[in-house]
Amino acid sequence: MVVQAKTYTAEDLWELSHLPEYAEMRLELSEGELIVMAPSSWQHGVMSSRFIRIVGDFVETHHLGLTTGAETGYILHRNPDGRDTVRAPDIGFVAAARVPDVLPDTGYVPFAPDLAVEIISPNDKAHEVQDTVSAYLQYGTRMIWVAYPMSKTVVVHTPSGAHTLREHDVLDGADVLPGFRVTVRELFV
Repeated sequence: MVVQAKTYTAEDLWELSHLPEYAEMRLELSEGELIVMAPSSWQHGVMSSRFIRIVGDFVETHHLGLTTGAETGYILHRNPDGRDTVRAPDIGFVAAARVPDVLPDTGYVPFAPDLAVEIISPNDKAHEVQDTVSAYLQYGTRMIWVAYPMSKTVVVHTPSGAHTLREHDVLDGADVLPGFRVTVRELFV
């Protein structure tokens, strides 16, 4: 991951994301600082696909809202001085009550997701993961699942704390995804 020195807004990020030199990159903002990430690994892509299929199918079947993939930016915070925060979780979920009647053709989701799922790659640094989780929680995300494929664990973060689930434990959606239950083992290939 490379962080640039210039300060960017959400609108700057949108423009950058459409430039040829960033076409294959995933871009985010952390308080106006540009974060450039290389495309994900094969394993990461398979894991993301599996999570979005399991979560997305549940959300759709129960008419709970919308799920989004890794390329979807969420504006977590707009700062008056232009130091915006825009994150793109591997999977995002927005509850039906917060989904607008008409989705805009362009632009980022103008608020934090209700659920964010981050799948950890071997090169992810612990402090960067914690910064991301902290930003989600600070700006209104109700639940974050951080999945660790190597250890086959999921750390569930909520405003009230965090706990780790192992392969035989059950991951449940609590009040964010009511009725969602799956063993952690089922999420990993």
